[in-house]
Amino acid sequence: METPIVVQARKLHKIYDTGTVKVHALRGIDLEIKKGEMVSIMGPSGCGKTTLLNCLSGIDEPTSGKIMIEGTPLADMSDDQKTEYRAKRIGFIFQAYNLLPVLTAIENVELPLLLAGVKLKEARVKALEALEWVGLEKWESHRPSELSGGEQQRVAIARSLVNHPAIVFGDELTGNLDEETSTQVMDLVCDLNKKNAQTFVIVSHDPVVGERAHRVLKLRDGKIEKEYRPASPG
Repeated sequence: METPIVVQARKLHKIYDTGTVKVHALRGIDLEIKKGEMVSIMGPSGCGKTTLLNCLSGIDEPTSGKIMIEGTPLADMSDDQKTEYRAKRIGFIFQAYNLLPVLTAIENVELPLLLAGVKLKEARVKALEALEWVGLEKWESHRPSELSGGEQQRVAIARSLVNHPAIVFGDELTGNLDEETSTQVMDLVCDLNKKNAQTFVIVSHDPVVGERAHRVLKLRDGKIEKEYRPASPG
């Protein structure tokens, strides 16, 4: 059976109009990402990496072109439908972790479930399971200030996966971590990808992150300049 396509983009353009100048951030991007793939989007600053991630995830709207997630065109969704879809079917991991400082680890992880309408008791069970995936179940009562940077990122990864999303988008997820911790976080991401056939799309400057992916898309000036598969991903 052919592996289903989770993300598809066709002739994607994004133009930012400042009033005095137009910035062509994306220039006709075409791509497909299959279920279970780990794809790294790389390139120099200003090449369009984060813009592409934001458009694919529905955070930002392209100027023209078509994006489909799990066969559904994003353009056909209302703002409320996009918000609900992101809450239930898309996970996000950010460089700055974006954990709420007043909440414990388990409360941060269960938050997406509560926002999606899951009852508290069920959300708590699922959140603890997600913390077990990342090896932090014993830290469930700790607040972010009581955790290291690597531990905070693990909580953020658990939060991104707790609702079993179709796809997880990561933006510089190792950007605030030292080399050793970055390797540990990528080990975890690769392990989850293999165990759960979880689809990841990760924007990064770090070549080590790119070499762990199944496929690397190199962007330059808003276009895919090069695409290749690392010699030994994972």
